Amino acid sequence: MAYNAPLICGIDEAGRGPLAGPVCAAAVILNDAFPRGLLNDSKKLSASKRKELRRLICENALAWGVGWASHEEIDRINILQASLLAMKRAFYEMMKYENFKNAGIPPENISAIADGIYVPDIPVSRKAIIKADAKIHEVMAASILAKTARDTYMDEMALLYPQYGYEKHKGYPTKAHRELIKKYGPSPIQRMSFKVR
Repeated sequence: MAYNAPLICGIDEAGRGPLAGPVCAAAVILNDAFPRGLLNDSKKLSASKRKELRRLICENALAWGVGWASHEEIDRINILQASLLAMKRAFYEMMKYENFKNAGIPPENISAIADGIYVPDIPVSRKAIIKADAKIHEVMAASILAKTARDTYMDEMALLYPQYGYEKHKGYPTKAHRELIKKYGPSPIQRMSFKVR
């Protein structure tokens, strides 16, 4: 199937605020048949609903990709630049997606929309829209993929470092998480540039 009309690539990230772990981003292009009415901002969905929608997106989107920036990269270049780097990586992962390559979509037919006020440096038309994850279906889909991918990663880290309770707070600065850091010291995935108060 040829896609000659402009296509929206939604881009969003998860994990800017935590004290530990990577930041994750996703880029998604939905096809015309995708049931957009099922989507919403990932923060407004239950964990089980996000997992259900992740499967639907991965199986039915025209193209999708996930990108990461590590806690070391966050400390080295700051969280904003690391978030933009993860978004850029997600976009290029999306371009490797088999359905995307088979569709032969030229870059000039893609318009990328990133949630927030910043947009990654990618070779397509692009803009940032505040609260796009509550307005643009493709960005909603990206927010779901980024959130579920990062949560899964933090659940895996909880098995490696059970004393930090990552399965509960995913690295976010809850009172319990701060107290655990003070008790046990920084974890191996700690963002050392973030203050623990």
